[in-house]
Amino acid sequence: MKLRVILTGATGMVGEGVLIECLNHPEVEQVLSVSRRASGVQHPKLREIVHENFLDLMPIQEQLAGYNACFFCLGVSSVGLKEPQYRRLTYDLTLHFAQTLLPRNPDMTFCYVSGAGTDSTEKGRLMWARVKGKTENDLLHLGFQDAYMFRPGFMRATPGQQRLKGYYRFIGWLYPVLRRLFPRFVSTLREVAQAMMHVAQHGSAKHVLEVSDIVKLARE
Repeated sequence: MKLRVILTGATGMVGEGVLIECLNHPEVEQVLSVSRRASGVQHPKLREIVHENFLDLMPIQEQLAGYNACFFCLGVSSVGLKEPQYRRLTYDLTLHFAQTLLPRNPDMTFCYVSGAGTDSTEKGRLMWARVKGKTENDLLHLGFQDAYMFRPGFMRATPGQQRLKGYYRFIGWLYPVLRRLFPRFVSTLREVAQAMMHVAQHGSAKHVLEVSDIVKLARE
């Protein structure tokens, strides 16, 4: 089964890395990037929709039909945000996007990039982890053919990336050491993208994927 992918977050580090890997993968037939800003990437497989308000998808909703995978890489940092604002930009935005896709793509596999430390109980001390946990839980029960929650930790950028997080420019060189010392928390963005494509095509027994699960699936 060739993949027709809807991708969000292409102008962020994770989304850009996943986009590059998808465009280079022979099993990906088409990528539709939905983003607030143009990615600047040109490729025969790539089509882009620039849309500012992800909480109002009505103007573009009919363009979101005919895909069998969504790689949701859009996210914001919780730094400086109160819980209601972070919840709106994380839970509300993600669920609205997913609920818009579902009736138009009944055979879709939805992959959500969450993060290591996400709290599935929704009761922990860390605000961001509780919000991410509720987002994961509700996505898993929304009704997609398949849904997978990705919880990466520190990731090495994919070659050719331009949109790197500020900290990465200073500590990216530590990747080989971190991978050796903390293999349960370190992967590459290529492995994250490969694992997404794998579960979209072949599925997985686990639906909440920690770093070790992501690395294993990327190798299958």
